[in-house]
Amino acid sequence: MTPKKKKVAAQQPAPPPKRPPVRGSAKARRTAARLAAVQALYQQAQTGQLALSIVEEFMDWRVGHTVDGVRYVSADPTLFTSIVRGVESKRDELDQLGGRAMDSGERFERLELLLQAILRAGLYELVNHTDLDAPLIIKEYVDVAAGFYGGAEPGLINGVLDRAARVVRESSVGESRAEAR
Repeated sequence: MTPKKKKVAAQQPAPPPKRPPVRGSAKARRTAARLAAVQALYQQAQTGQLALSIVEEFMDWRVGHTVDGVRYVSADPTLFTSIVRGVESKRDELDQLGGRAMDSGERFERLELLLQAILRAGLYELVNHTDLDAPLIIKEYVDVAAGFYGGAEPGLINGVLDRAARVVRESSVGESRAEAR
């Protein structure tokens, strides 16, 4: 009599362990917050969602999570929320400031939605985060623009934010530039 072969269940590979989000340095988390805020503001412009809803969605599904196989640095949740909710509450004021800072002949509302989102976030920080140097804020948003655009758009962001900073932070912009020399 031949021995019966045992049925062996096919072994399924174990699911990958859940990894905590990439933390990153404080600077990296602030940069990630600014990028996520621009993305959230762009989504808001397209869908009309309220800031509270978008903040919840981004915190639950995007910020610091793996998206399309890429693990993202966790964003500073306080900065992210501050920018998205602040832009929503001061949108008209920010749009007026941005319009005044643009070259003659251009109109803020005629810019692409992504450019508007970048400028609104940068303008919000220039007006409301006065504890940060204006050149630092401007550089962060120029870098965000450079991540999306390869042409003249980062220069547009730089010019508009720089002109707006001169209006809202008259003394601090001049002092920072003098120190940089």
